[in-house]
Amino acid sequence: MKPDSIVLRKCHELAEMRACVALQKDVWGFADIELVPLRLFVVAERVGGQVMGAFEGSELVGFAFAIPGCRAGHSYLYSHMLAVRKDHRNAGLGRRLKLFQREDALARGFELMEWTFDPLEIKNAYLNIEKLGAIARRYNVNQYGITSSPLQGGLPTDRLVAEWWLKSKRVESVLREQRKPPFKTLQTVSVPAQVYEWKASQATRDRAQEVQDRNRPVLQKAFAEGLAVLGYERDREGNGTFLLGKWDEPWAY
Repeated sequence: MKPDSIVLRKCHELAEMRACVALQKDVWGFADIELVPLRLFVVAERVGGQVMGAFEGSELVGFAFAIPGCRAGHSYLYSHMLAVRKDHRNAGLGRRLKLFQREDALARGFELMEWTFDPLEIKNAYLNIEKLGAIARRYNVNQYGITSSPLQGGLPTDRLVAEWWLKSKRVESVLREQRKPPFKTLQTVSVPAQVYEWKASQATRDRAQEVQDRNRPVLQKAFAEGLAVLGYERDREGNGTFLLGKWDEPWAY
């Protein structure tokens, strides 16, 4: 895949949205009852959300899907799904889709986007925190219940909430200079690289569950004490580490 062969554009046609539904099933392997249906893609596009596709020629190879939200009187965009076809991964396409979402959000006056991610997914955490500049300070336990997706490995669907403050100094610095503003690391939480293979096998899923059970209360306690995930490290063996500290930008909601 050549990056310049992929065109990003908003999806408006039913055929494009049907392709998003099909790619969703291919990426996550959900049972049909758990799929986000075509109707919701259509509604999201009509009511101020985002349905954005990555196209190689006429073929959809990735998409980002967001719906509008409101909390404490402030509007924001909630990015519910981002999918990239397997043979197009690890080439920066996911980041390009997020930046396309940001560009559109800013043009429409949004200052915040949120989404959730699995704390056990090392690559995803690194993208969100290090490459995009999101922070995390909320932990949702078993958000969707036990799902049919093989990617979840039968584990509870614990999720961290990524907050992407689109106009913050932090995000501007990460996107323009490829570096975060400095912060003091007050706590770390680790995730072993083997967690992927542990989740993939019924015989070893208990080990992945042990990591989830160990990290859940640690992160919850840290967030309750006012800490936030501000950094993420990966070592040569692929192990991941959350870096927690105090976030000093003046955003309250």
